[in-house]
Amino acid sequence: MIRLNKKVLKNIVVLTLVGATSLFLVSCKGDSEAIVYLSDIKTTPGVTAYNSEVVYTEGGKVVLKVIAPETVYYQFADEPYTEFPKGITVYTYDNELKQESSLTANYAIYYEKKLLWQAKNNVVAKNRKGEQLYTEELYWDQNKRIIYTNVNVKINSVSGIIYGKGMIADENFDNWEVKEPYDGEFEVDQQ
Repeated sequence: MIRLNKKVLKNIVVLTLVGATSLFLVSCKGDSEAIVYLSDIKTTPGVTAYNSEVVYTEGGKVVLKVIAPETVYYQFADEPYTEFPKGITVYTYDNELKQESSLTANYAIYYEKKLLWQAKNNVVAKNRKGEQLYTEELYWDQNKRIIYTNVNVKINSVSGIIYGKGMIADENFDNWEVKEPYDGEFEVDQQ
């Protein structure tokens, strides 16, 4: 039988307590790191793609093509979204696969639950009539099937150049209306 004196026994107890306390603190640190990780995951992209081209279809027909130099998907965010930090080019198509409209912007974001796109910075949209919209911010609400903005716009229409603040149009930019045209006479094609 091994006999330990009180001093050795006391050291073993102290070392055991210190070891248990250290283990407890390390495990607590791991938990706090896990908490930080779980909160950071909402702001961390789950997927990043470079030079991507995504084609959207409805009923087997191509309706939309999105081309972007960088696509970042935040699927763990409270409201998942896709960001296009280096710009975007979008083409829409009719049933015969003829291009209906196009849009370019230096930045875009898509909120998937709301079905809402936001394009910003040097936004240019074109329709099949050859009309062009220039603005710094444009929204596309897929639920309502409209595009709109509340900032300044310039539209090169078939009847001339129109300046104004705010605009609303169908999603193909075929039928549009400038909310607050700037002073002056404008000839607008009413279809």
